Amino acid sequence: MTAPPPSDLDPIRRLRAITARLRDPAEGCAWDLEQTFATISPYTVEEAYEVADAIERGEMGELRDELGDLLFQVVFHARMAEEAGSFDFDDVAKAICDKMIRRHPHVFGEAGARTSAEQTVAWEVIKAQERAAKPAVAAGVLDGVPLGLPGMTRAAKLTARAARVGFDWPDVGQVIDKLREELAELEVEIDAGDRAKASEELGDLLFVCANLARKLEVEPEDAIRTANAKFERRFRFIEAELARDGRVPAQSDLAEMDALWDAAKTAERAD
Repeated sequence: MTAPPPSDLDPIRRLRAITARLRDPAEGCAWDLEQTFATISPYTVEEAYEVADAIERGEMGELRDELGDLLFQVVFHARMAEEAGSFDFDDVAKAICDKMIRRHPHVFGEAGARTSAEQTVAWEVIKAQERAAKPAVAAGVLDGVPLGLPGMTRAAKLTARAARVGFDWPDVGQVIDKLREELAELEVEIDAGDRAKASEELGDLLFVCANLARKLEVEPEDAIRTANAKFERRFRFIEAELARDGRVPAQSDLAEMDALWDAAKTAERAD
């Protein structure tokens, strides 16, 4: 066993040294050595969600730790790429530095000052220019939307891409009409008892919900996280009220829990 990298080392250098040791064929960790980009990818996504969760709950101590976990994912991926001779962590850092400077000409260049809204538009223009400057490939409108995105977020981004070339409903009302249409189709398949078709129609319904979120300028994952938090808050209210009688939800019934749910809603409105 060898000593860990010294604690007085620059933190990033220390983290990179720790990661290199974990991946060392002779002295490393068997589990870390078995990992590939594909096997680590789910952990990377999970860590990003845990960062978002800490932010949502306002837990700054946890946010520090979760950001560290996410940083480790970046360093780990970069280490595997370095082993493969593709790039290393310095290349990753240089690439993002160059990109941030390139995409903020109003800060680092000669462009005039911009409002937040103007910068959002300019950002997309610069991204489009960067894509156009890449080697020519047979690129479609929807190319480049990452497969690894959460389903609802990816649906919103796909429809946003299509909207750029005019394939979009002109107003929110028409999206809501489509929502009703998809719901009716789902009900037909549910009544028919066709589970596979019902699943497909449910997917269509969720896709339209994502499109509606885009039209309302709402991030669908934020909306569902808010709904999840609301459900948790109200159900915990139910548990707390039942606990006053020494009971748990399994010892209640739907009618009583529905009444307590309505009480939770009333209490929230009063706050």
